[in-house]
Amino acid sequence: MARKILIEPLFDGQVLRLVLNAPKGNVLDADMMSDLEHVLEGLYNQQHLKMIQFTGSGDHFSFGASVAEHVREKAADMLAQFHQLFYTLSDLAIPTMALVSGQCLGGGMELTLMCNLIFADSTARFGQPEITLGVFPPPASLLLPLKIGQTSAEEFLLSGRIVKADEAYKLGFVNRVAETKAELEQSASEWIEKYLLPKSASSIRLAQKAFRLSFSKTLKKTLGSLEELYVNDLMATHDANEGIASFLEKRQPVWEDR
Repeated sequence: MARKILIEPLFDGQVLRLVLNAPKGNVLDADMMSDLEHVLEGLYNQQHLKMIQFTGSGDHFSFGASVAEHVREKAADMLAQFHQLFYTLSDLAIPTMALVSGQCLGGGMELTLMCNLIFADSTARFGQPEITLGVFPPPASLLLPLKIGQTSAEEFLLSGRIVKADEAYKLGFVNRVAETKAELEQSASEWIEKYLLPKSASSIRLAQKAFRLSFSKTLKKTLGSLEELYVNDLMATHDANEGIASFLEKRQPVWEDR
């Protein structure tokens, strides 16, 4: 099987780019999440590393997590594996940046929300469409209100709508928007060269721990509760299972409001 995470050292190893490598959709399935967790766990002792970058192979960042792995009998294991990535990133305390082109949906968008910085180009499209399948996104339910405020986050999550990069910038969860992918790369490199490379890696990590202290405590305290709500309550409903089934069967869902 082809490796689902490509590793690209940049700036003499001070930045590590991790590429989601399963085009065209770069779906975050169990294999990709396992590969990603393995790579991240190997970074704890990389003392000179100043940033982890995430991007997607091909035209899209990620279509999100595997819907087939959201079915009731797999949901608990899938969420536990996915959420472990967030705990590991929190514990690493290494600054993170997402470079987004194309579709960035569901679990893919949740991964970017965990990042300190999101740079996008004009092709980028962001969305948490889980509600259209009768489910909700646990990490986004926590992270999006922290990033853009409760009011804007609630409208975004309830609607399930997909927004372009410019609106994502106005909402406040995208930091920079470039016109093309080449300009996106250039913008990210210029930011790193100006603001990151001149600084101490150890000081950067301690600063990350400091300004994310409350953020990290909230993540570790709350994400488990959201996971339980999803597995124990949501997946016990007819409509959540119907939404997942209808997507996999490529038909319209039949809601029973139960």
